[in-house]
Amino acid sequence: MADGKARTIQHMMVTSFWHPDGTPMSAQQFLEMLFGKLPEFFKNESELRGLWCAPSTRAKLLKGLAEKGFGTLQMMEMQRIINAEKSDLFDVLAHVAYALPTMTRDERATQARTGIRSQFSAKQQTFIDFVLAHYVNEGVQELDQEKLTPLLRLKYDDSISDAVADLGKPEEIGIFFAGFQKYLYQDAPPTTFSA
Repeated sequence: MADGKARTIQHMMVTSFWHPDGTPMSAQQFLEMLFGKLPEFFKNESELRGLWCAPSTRAKLLKGLAEKGFGTLQMMEMQRIINAEKSDLFDVLAHVAYALPTMTRDERATQARTGIRSQFSAKQQTFIDFVLAHYVNEGVQELDQEKLTPLLRLKYDDSISDAVADLGKPEEIGIFFAGFQKYLYQDAPPTTFSA
């Protein structure tokens, strides 16, 4: 890539991507085009993390990418090509833009639990753990603000009043639902080894 860092793609995959003008392109061409467009959306890794950790700004970023020809289906295919199917779409963007190693959604959820445990009540943690299980199994779309009510209904057997009794007023639930997500996208703490 132009930044001098390599990105590995699985060459044995035969995947066709389509240029916005309708012509077919290779996975390598798609990757190079994505790499070239990403600076229009965020200037550095910190800004990407900041945009991605809030459901509203993540949705705007994904919408903007889709408008430039990098929709959800293409990004999911890119996940497969870089061997990151169990990773978050954040990892695809960070890998393409900054050659960062990918993490699985399970690794992200496990890492986030430390911060979550210190910031949220036991009942909130139980609901967050439920949401994180869906995130690990299904993907980042489970963290969209529109998923909050369906997740509450699923967790509380279709009883929003039980959810409110456990977790607080709807606006408070919305705030902590959006708020816990920053812990998923924080920089990984440095690994220390003792001799």
